[in-house]
Amino acid sequence: MLGELLNWLRELVFMVSHVSGASFPEKMSAEAERDALARLEKGDPAARNELVEGNLRFVAHIARRFTNTGMDLDDLVSVGTIGLIKAVNTFKPARGVQLATYSARCIENEILMCLRTARNKQRDAYLFDSIGNDSEGNEITLSDILGTSPTEVSDDVERRVEAEKLNNAMKESLTPQEARVLRMRYGLGLEDCHPQRVIGDTLGISRSYVSRIEKKALEKLAAKMKV
Repeated sequence: MLGELLNWLRELVFMVSHVSGASFPEKMSAEAERDALARLEKGDPAARNELVEGNLRFVAHIARRFTNTGMDLDDLVSVGTIGLIKAVNTFKPARGVQLATYSARCIENEILMCLRTARNKQRDAYLFDSIGNDSEGNEITLSDILGTSPTEVSDDVERRVEAEKLNNAMKESLTPQEARVLRMRYGLGLEDCHPQRVIGDTLGISRSYVSRIEKKALEKLAAKMKV
């Protein structure tokens, strides 16, 4: 679990570093993609970053489909980028599926999960309201995701232990302002997830300053958790 937490932190650092800008790199060519995938299979870590950076425009394209949900486009792109990173990490060319097809599913699923979580927190949500679709196109309702199995209980205990480790690392490595920004941004502790704009309004600082604080805090936290 600690390894997964570290991977999550690294992904957040990477995501914030590349999505905080106003523009994205040009989409990589088919030939460059094939070369990067071949190098990734051989364990080249640079190839992973190339594949993510080369498909950020694709993330933005998919994210725009969800702008009618009330979520800011920047936040949709941020969430979608995490889905892209997961897609690149788990993609297997031998399966005969194109990276674009596989990534699209992962990006959409990541956004839908985020929207589903937000919907779940709304007081007026109804059990049988549609909150999106799964990877096979089947409609998902809130009632579909309720319930607790023994496995979920065990997983919850592990999550609580890792959450305590994360909380201690935040206390030791971050300033109060940095910790507050991360808690508000990613729903840590008792906080809900908030877009950078809302965090800026709450703390009385600019959105761009929130972005800089977030990036610096994630880098410090990732370094601390490696200890």
